[in-house]
Amino acid sequence: MSVRNRPGRRARRLVVGLLAGVLLLPAGCGIPAETDVQIDGSVPVAEPGSLNGPPASPPAPTDSDEPVPFIENYLRAAAAGERDAAYARARTFLADEARDQLPGKPQTSEIELTVVRLRSKPESTPPNNQGTSTVRLKVQQVGVLRADGTLGPPTATETEYVFELRRAEPTGTGLLITRLPNVLLTSDSALREYYRQHKVYFWNSDLTRLVPDLRYLPAVPTERLVTEVVKWLAGGPSDWLAPGVTGLPDRTRPINNATGGNSQWEVNLDMPGANEGRLARLGTQLAWSLPELTGQLDLKIQNQKRLTVDLERERATHDAYPRGADPTRFSVYDGVIHPLGLGSERRGTVPLPPAENRNVVSASIARVDERLLAALVVAAPQQRLRLKVGTGGEEVAVLNTGDPTFGTMSRPTWLRSLDDAQPAGLVAADGKLYRFDGAGVLDPVPLSAAGSVVAVAGALDGHRIALVSGGAVYVAAVNVEGGGVSLGQPRRLPTLLTGVTAVDWISEDQLVLAGNDPDRRSVIHQLSVDGGFESPLKTEVGAAVTQLAGYPGSGDRGLPAFSFMYETNGAAYRNNPFEFIKRQQVLDLPAGSRVVNPTAPFFLY
Repeated sequence: MSVRNRPGRRARRLVVGLLAGVLLLPAGCGIPAETDVQIDGSVPVAEPGSLNGPPASPPAPTDSDEPVPFIENYLRAAAAGERDAAYARARTFLADEARDQLPGKPQTSEIELTVVRLRSKPESTPPNNQGTSTVRLKVQQVGVLRADGTLGPPTATETEYVFELRRAEPTGTGLLITRLPNVLLTSDSALREYYRQHKVYFWNSDLTRLVPDLRYLPAVPTERLVTEVVKWLAGGPSDWLAPGVTGLPDRTRPINNATGGNSQWEVNLDMPGANEGRLARLGTQLAWSLPELTGQLDLKIQNQKRLTVDLERERATHDAYPRGADPTRFSVYDGVIHPLGLGSERRGTVPLPPAENRNVVSASIARVDERLLAALVVAAPQQRLRLKVGTGGEEVAVLNTGDPTFGTMSRPTWLRSLDDAQPAGLVAADGKLYRFDGAGVLDPVPLSAAGSVVAVAGALDGHRIALVSGGAVYVAAVNVEGGGVSLGQPRRLPTLLTGVTAVDWISEDQLVLAGNDPDRRSVIHQLSVDGGFESPLKTEVGAAVTQLAGYPGSGDRGLPAFSFMYETNGAAYRNNPFEFIKRQQVLDLPAGSRVVNPTAPFFLY
């Protein structure tokens, strides 16, 4: 059923602030069955960027006369203001003899910035007899920040950049760069400092729900924000997302900049085929793509007013997509799913009959409209695993058992974009990705990602997935046109982690993933859906994380924002705060139950 056909539903907007970083202390591992050990928590840092406030001051060459801070300021310079002046800001750091090493470009906003992540603190050498010093950067290529605000995949392959510097003449004080890479560089920390993350929304292939698309925006006045959002929508979705969504009609373009203020805005477009339905859908896109704005927005087509959108009312009456509501926590205890009782959080009831709730290894139970979708990985003879799948109303009374058995299976995930008549999900089994339906029939899904697939997770909107293959993390668009399910080309995300074992969504545009840090410690990180922002969430996990479950909603439904749980070393943990999930927190245990650790935690929403 179309989301637009459900007026009156109050939209519950996701918290979109970015957890830019955390403060963590070492923690223990290998928790036994009964313990009161407390695991360290995290402290979120403020959202980067600003909508209308003054941006951070651009760095100047005179801000430091020490080589490493000087180069760090150079990396900030390109991102520290309007794009058409990026080269001019960078060139103020260069000596005259180095000006030709940075490719010259006319003043234009089409400049692309090469974004890198520093793997370690830059290293410098003392000045030689000629007064020249060297700064060496070890980097990971993050991507290319394009004029449309998208962060595209990396095009450069360098893992190290070298700069040479000398003292400025004639005073001999200050520094200038004499040798540098021939690309316009910036760092992911500069991106965090001078840009904010902003989402625009595109309709899915059957025009029933909106799908978010992450962009980067410097601090701009509100009327400029409206203009940029309109340009982004007219320009179409990010490359990797395009297979799962529908852009505006070809040749759609803004005729001039958006105008207005004081809660009254005007957008003038050239839009072929601008009938009533297309204009209504565009109004919904604009309302969700401008969540900061209230008031009215007039849509003009070739100078003729065609539609007035009350932005706040549009968001209230037309959800972008069905939101996960009333989340509850569960885990597996000795092969049986049980609800968890954690503090004052809402407690759930297992929607399965006892006959079906046995030999469970992992599970995914989702609520879509008025129906429940259940997918269980259960133990089979000879140490094999199989999938059991079923649907129902208040309870899933019967589960269908898939025929094939596997040596390994990930926690399943449901695709929430399909209607009740044709539910489907994805699961990784024996290194391959499979689609399953409501009857438990599994079909292999062609996938170009290298290596064995060990984990997959679907976004709340139903048209994006994250997966782990060959120890790396990928995202891909999901197209469900015509009732079928196909994936777009997976995009590998840059991360400092290797040997990634698990991934899930913790917000519209943020992932939680587990793997090894550069010191080969098992850790948990947060990563934006394009790989642009990465921050540690948990260090010193101990053993490898074998399962990971996130709640991608906001903090207004009984759970803190960015909530997740995970399994490691045969035990279950939670965050907010980080702590071991104890046996006493597992509800409805029968008398005489074995004393074991809870495992395979998950959310039902």
